[in-house]
Amino acid sequence: MCRTAVFYGDTLARYGFGGLHPWRSDRIFAFWSKVQNENLNNSIQIVIKDPVSADEESILTFHGRDYVDLVKKSSKNGSGFLDMGDTPAFQGIFEASSFVVGTTLECLNLLMKKPHEIQHVFSPIGGLHHARRDSAAGFCVFNDIGVAIMMARKRYGIKRIAYVDIDAHHGDGIYYEFENDPLLFMADIHEDGRFLYPGTGSELEIGMGEAEGTKLNIPLPPNSTDKDFILAFNKIENFIDNIAKPELIILQCGADSLDGDPLTHLKYTPNAHRYSTDKIHRLAHKHSMGRLIALGGGGYNLANIANAWTEVVKSLISKPLPF
Repeated sequence: MCRTAVFYGDTLARYGFGGLHPWRSDRIFAFWSKVQNENLNNSIQIVIKDPVSADEESILTFHGRDYVDLVKKSSKNGSGFLDMGDTPAFQGIFEASSFVVGTTLECLNLLMKKPHEIQHVFSPIGGLHHARRDSAAGFCVFNDIGVAIMMARKRYGIKRIAYVDIDAHHGDGIYYEFENDPLLFMADIHEDGRFLYPGTGSELEIGMGEAEGTKLNIPLPPNSTDKDFILAFNKIENFIDNIAKPELIILQCGADSLDGDPLTHLKYTPNAHRYSTDKIHRLAHKHSMGRLIALGGGGYNLANIANAWTEVVKSLISKPLPF
């Protein structure tokens, strides 16, 4: 039986920009309502966990001191933007962002705890894949994924890490910050950057130097469907199975790739999230002792968020596909 930890709490909902901004606090509540409607919160295979705040030292394993200080200052002032206009500051944004990072780090800690009672974890408000070491971007203040990668190595000695990203937007904050890292294996399927922010993620971007060949970018054209996604995802499955062979897998499962998202142009259904998580779940048991961190990522249609993320959780508590 796969025991999965799912994080939920008001402190994660604090990471929201309010007003007419696409990333609002109600995203996590839409997911939780669906979980309750399907009675998943009462499953013996699921452990509900409270969010955790990260300490500043952990955040600094990935982010620069000057940038962290800027976020702290903006958090007190509560005005202006942390980037060119997508990511507004608000009072308490440093604390809210610290809960996102801390919860993702707690996901890592649970997986590494002995005995291994928890094999998989899901944090709905995580996967902030656009933030760079020294700047915010695309609604992302601190890059919890980057911090988790650094802490997995520093705290637990994990070397080979696979990062899989099915968000509609390219995970540029991970790709460029680890472009030269030969032990960070990244597989990212996204809408073609010629049609969508951040405009990156060409199939020619495969890593640099010693890391060449350790990155896989698969851009899909607008209006791509589940059929197109599944065909492309087979490349990711082979990449993780035959090249990455990771000790830890991180899955960013943004729901903005589903049909009806107001910011993107892909046409997936929640079946795409179930399919990809089923495949990654299997590979986690094959290569990484089941260690799989799933993070909600983007998504700006509440029904899509609820349906996609619930499919991810249902996959994590199901019997993994046979080898």
